[in-house]
Amino acid sequence: MKSFSSSSFAGEHSEALVLARAAVARNPQALFTDFQWFLYEGRDTVFFTAFSTNQYDKEGLGNMVAEMVALAPQLTHGFVGAQPGQPFPKHLLDAITSVELVDDLDGYPDKWLSKSADIFERKDLPLFRVMAAVRRGGPDDQGRASVIQVRSSHALLEGSDSALLTRSAAAGHGVQSDKKNRLPLGDRLKGALRGYSFAFMSILFGTILAPKEQPWGFKTLALERHRLRQLANKLGVRQRSLMFALVTHALNGKGEEKLMSKTVIGAAYTMLDTKRNSSDDDFFRVRALAAKFAVMDDFVDYVRMVDDTVAGIEQKDITSFQMMINSMFTSLRKLNRIAPFLPGKRFWRFNGGTHIVLTLVPPHRTYGPMTHGMIEPIYCGAWHSAANICTFCPGREYVTLNFSMAQRHLVNVDKIVALLDEVEARDVGPHTMTPSVERLR
Repeated sequence: MKSFSSSSFAGEHSEALVLARAAVARNPQALFTDFQWFLYEGRDTVFFTAFSTNQYDKEGLGNMVAEMVALAPQLTHGFVGAQPGQPFPKHLLDAITSVELVDDLDGYPDKWLSKSADIFERKDLPLFRVMAAVRRGGPDDQGRASVIQVRSSHALLEGSDSALLTRSAAAGHGVQSDKKNRLPLGDRLKGALRGYSFAFMSILFGTILAPKEQPWGFKTLALERHRLRQLANKLGVRQRSLMFALVTHALNGKGEEKLMSKTVIGAAYTMLDTKRNSSDDDFFRVRALAAKFAVMDDFVDYVRMVDDTVAGIEQKDITSFQMMINSMFTSLRKLNRIAPFLPGKRFWRFNGGTHIVLTLVPPHRTYGPMTHGMIEPIYCGAWHSAANICTFCPGREYVTLNFSMAQRHLVNVDKIVALLDEVEARDVGPHTMTPSVERLR
């Protein structure tokens, strides 16, 4: 994975504050980029959760939230009455934090995971919540005294923010595009035209072809990193490719009753790239890429194909897909200003043929006061109404797989471990690695 940084190319958060005083009074989302606006309108949410040796109380949780806001000032944006960059008064801290006492911590974090629709119910509250469940009898035999969860609108936080906050590091964004690095005019025009066309087609096909709302579910899985590292080396593939392959192969299933596709799995995956340009979003660091994985019954053949596919994509221009997506966000926002009823509700359930989104967030390694007492595994994921999502969250000892997807797919999550066991036991022949084999840091 590419390195990441909280630094920006131009501008400081103070510049946003100057604009905010007038703009936010008229429109709480005025400071949102088009990408942020899209995720806000879609009610996309993200979560971070981990067990802790601490026994949280309301005051302690409020203090932690105050530290979060200081490190990630974007959390002060987007709601009625917001004062961008300013600390929250006590009544807001009380409203967005909660502590409950529980008899045991079994079943967490899965029993907590949801679409987090409550974040958007009150327009006068910040677009995130922090909650803790504290064990009545003190720490259990694993040393866990509580479990904590942060839930937020995806418009405010991305995976790199979560990783930075886990390390008690500043997660402010500034301006993430590089205005000095302008792409050729032809590329920009092509990207804009593709984006506008994609927006129109998405609204049209979304209105006609969007599926009905489906039963949705959430599930987590923790795997030891050393197992993935050893197997990736044995197979001669990237650890990332191994994880992508384990998830898509197991979820799709075997034989004729494949749940996603019998021929090709359409996937979107994300990465961080520090080589920014003028067409990048001014807030988000993440960059999306599209991939197609040919379905194969033999896993070893499949994972090597996935590895070659990923390598081929990233050896080409990795800016074009994200540029088209950003142009789509811009055109949708402009259309919404003219016709607020567009895009309609069905649009948000249309996935354009993408079977799954695979997101590998930067390593989450606890450090400093923000995460004092938190213990691995650390869970981090997202929800979007149209997307089956698997978020991979690496720590020091574990990688967690965080699933948000149609309920019918969750029955195959347990098959991932069985597949891992099976492939580890196989006698696999040598394979020539694709250049620049990537390792999780």
